[in-house]
Amino acid sequence: MGEVSSASDQALLASHAAGDSTAFGELVRRHRDRLWAVALRTLGDPEEAADALQDALVSAFRAAGRGAFRGDSAVTTWLHRIVVNACLDRVRRRAARPADPLDEDRPAPTADPYDRADSRLDVRAALDSLPVEQRAALVLVDMYGWSVEAAAEILDCPAGTVKSRCSRGRARLAPMLDQAGNRGAVTGVPLSATTDERTGKGGQP
Repeated sequence: MGEVSSASDQALLASHAAGDSTAFGELVRRHRDRLWAVALRTLGDPEEAADALQDALVSAFRAAGRGAFRGDSAVTTWLHRIVVNACLDRVRRRAARPADPLDEDRPAPTADPYDRADSRLDVRAALDSLPVEQRAALVLVDMYGWSVEAAAEILDCPAGTVKSRCSRGRARLAPMLDQAGNRGAVTGVPLSATTDERTGKGGQP
């Protein structure tokens, strides 16, 4: 077990592809909280985020078992790409299907565990109003500190596209956050993500 816990991410994926039954679980243990936090902020709904994360981890498990990871990016970048794609796919499917008449009878989603003050609720509501592609770019760059280049790799688009999405997203957020007194949340991490989210604590169990 000690060898597994001390192995690099890439070595764990190689061991998983070779049939090690514990390697992928260790990889998930290392990165699950941060992946969960990104899914939650991208989708805004804990239940949807949990489903998207589960779908993504199943996809990653199968892809890694087939040797699909070729080492042309960091393992964490590869995992984030799969999670963000699962979130975007879920949003697009939801937008494409007709409204469910039973939706109004369903219980409201459980509260976002990261919203601990009115200011965070304001930021979350503002984020939810953005097109999902802009939201994903802002979540990665402004909330979790990924470089534009790394975010572009995760989102599978040019760096210029990420810059444009972030710029447009910030411009759309500014008036809403001005009204709520949270203008500082538009441009960086301090109000955008809690300490627990940035350090990967307090995420999905």
